[in-house]
Amino acid sequence: MYLQENSKITYKELSDKLQLSSTAIHERIKKLEKSGIISKYVALVNRRLINKELLVFSHIKLQQHSADHIKTFEEEIQNLKEVQSCFHVSGDYDYIVKMSFEHMDEYRDFMVNKLTKINVIGSSHSTFVISDIKDDTAYQLL
Repeated sequence: MYLQENSKITYKELSDKLQLSSTAIHERIKKLEKSGIISKYVALVNRRLINKELLVFSHIKLQQHSADHIKTFEEEIQNLKEVQSCFHVSGDYDYIVKMSFEHMDEYRDFMVNKLTKINVIGSSHSTFVISDIKDDTAYQLL
């Protein structure tokens, strides 16, 4: 939990909070990294301060649910730098894609010149975020 809140926390600070030695903390963190539970350390950037005010979720439906269409879509979506997250989902749509843009014109350009060029997409529906109510990156462990 403490590492999810602040990955720069020192072993000493963790040992004080958890009542364990710094060596024990170090060994546990290395074990979490080796097992893949901790996959990487990142800096979370405030999108508004880098001029990415427009946050968009697009719901994508493929033309058909074939292995080839799925493979094509997933390979092509990986190459779009505007896409932050892409989830294969159940329900009315096949994928939910999270993207951020400076303004509506940038979003329109992306849709017209990039997303619609993925020829296996049957339809898309976009939702624009009005305000962030909760955007937590930590997982509840207990």
